[in-house]
Amino acid sequence: MSNTPAPEEMEDIVHRQLELLGEDASRAGLLKTPARVAASLKWLTRGYGQDARQVIGDALFEESHPNMVMVRDIEVYSMCEHHMLPFFGKAHVAYIPDGRIVGLSKLPRVVDVFAQRLQVQERLTEQIAEALSDVLEPLGVG
Repeated sequence: MSNTPAPEEMEDIVHRQLELLGEDASRAGLLKTPARVAASLKWLTRGYGQDARQVIGDALFEESHPNMVMVRDIEVYSMCEHHMLPFFGKAHVAYIPDGRIVGLSKLPRVVDVFAQRLQVQERLTEQIAEALSDVLEPLGVG
C-alpha cells in the first residue's frame, strides 16, 4: 500500500486499543505488544508490496504443452478484511496453456501475493486467476 503508516503510528493505535479494552497498556506483559502487533500486521499483509508478474519473473517459458497444468493443496493463510482475523485453507490452481507455461513453484508464490493482504475468499480466487490470465494468456485458468 502506498499509504502505509509509520510503525510508530500503528503502535499508537494498538496502544489505544488496549486502553479501550480496559487494559493497562503500561504493564510489563503489554509494553512491547503494540510493536509486536504492528510488526505482525505488516508481515501478514506484505502482499501489498508484491506484484504477481515480478514474482513469476523469468520463470515464464514459451512451450507447446497441450495438457492442463495443476498444483493442488497450496497452503493459504490470509486475513479476513471484515474482522482482521486469520483464515486458512488450501488452494488448487490450474490452467490450460496456450504457448506459455510458468515454473510450478511460482503458482504458490502467486497465491501468496494475494493471500497476504486483507481479503475475502471470493476476491482472492478472482485475483489469482486474473493475474495468471494476464501473464500466461492461457486457454483457461481456475
